[in-house]
Amino acid sequence: MTALDSPEATPSRRGSAIEVLWVALWLGLTSFGGPVAHLGYFREEYVQRRRWLDDRAYADLVALSQFLPGPASSQVGIAIGTARAGWLGGLLAWVGFTLPSAVAMALFAFGVTRFDLAGAGWLHGLKVAAVAVVANAVWGMAPGLAAGRVRGAIAIGAACVVLLVPSSLAQIAVIAAGGVIGWRLLARPAGEAMAGDEAGDALPHGSRGVAAVLLVVFFALLLGLPLLRSAVPSHVVAMVDVYYRVASLVFGGGHVVLPLLQAEVVPPGWVPADQFIAGYGAAQAVPGPLFSFAAFLGAVQGPSPNGWLGAAVALGAIYVPSFLLVWGVLPFWARLREVEAVQAASRGMGAVVVGVLIAALYTPVWTSAILGPADLALALVCLGMLAVWRLPPWTVVAFAAAAGMLLAR
Repeated sequence: MTALDSPEATPSRRGSAIEVLWVALWLGLTSFGGPVAHLGYFREEYVQRRRWLDDRAYADLVALSQFLPGPASSQVGIAIGTARAGWLGGLLAWVGFTLPSAVAMALFAFGVTRFDLAGAGWLHGLKVAAVAVVANAVWGMAPGLAAGRVRGAIAIGAACVVLLVPSSLAQIAVIAAGGVIGWRLLARPAGEAMAGDEAGDALPHGSRGVAAVLLVVFFALLLGLPLLRSAVPSHVVAMVDVYYRVASLVFGGGHVVLPLLQAEVVPPGWVPADQFIAGYGAAQAVPGPLFSFAAFLGAVQGPSPNGWLGAAVALGAIYVPSFLLVWGVLPFWARLREVEAVQAASRGMGAVVVGVLIAALYTPVWTSAILGPADLALALVCLGMLAVWRLPPWTVVAFAAAAGMLLAR
């Protein structure tokens, strides 16, 4: 009997998919603060209040989400929904958690495209808010992910490479290199305990045969979509390839997806640079996953499809890898996470995450937002609101937008 099947952890061992949907929808409407905060909301709702699983099982699911590329909090939600009500539960857990922010971001995109916002002070304020948010992410992640000389060097090296070679291929290369370096240099000595090792059997188990098929589909799409894109001159195919590939290769969650998406949609002219940064700033003001930023990009971009159809295509493509990976890896994770080589590679890739964020903080975030002393002062105040006073990000974004309007007068 697994922890997820324990009567003490789950008074009713299975629930309905509709139940999962309503709980996830409430979380999608109220969970501000980014991936780490989301995990806190999840624990309070799923573990403490509803007792759908215990802390041991929850810790294992969080570890799984940190190991996989993609949006960590969304993947935890999908896994919990799947454990509670099967695959439909996993799907509806994602729908409930993602829908509010995705709709909000698509509506914001319509405002950006239909009105002349080029000189809007509040729009520039959103860009400044993005500086504070990314800086706060670096500040919060560096002590845990880039601690020590080796991981610190990996982070600095990754930042230098991404700054000097600004392309998505360079970012992917440094992630892979970080994994290799971590595997070779960051392995724990034999017999040294890893935090949470005792929780390996707390995961829900499924069919490994089906899981293997899903993993094959994941890699087939990752390798096949670029080939299909080169053979079929379709913008829909190009969109699916970009958003699927970005989500499949980004480690570290929503903030780290920024430079990967920027490299894919801004240089070819799909999304203007100003609108990209403004949308990323607005994404901090809504609850739910930061990957809903894809809905904004799909709605605002050119050429067609855009609008609601573009938002749906981008949002769907960026989340398909999460479903394939969570459902594909979950049955194997209890054993896989005990392999020290996997853990060491994960440490190296975690350090790369910090370096990529440092590079993103400079370009495109800083270079497009900090145009003078007033902008820098506003960014520092916003950073203090986030890091010192611990205010919710949506209040910081609202303050930055209002301050931007005042500074523009």
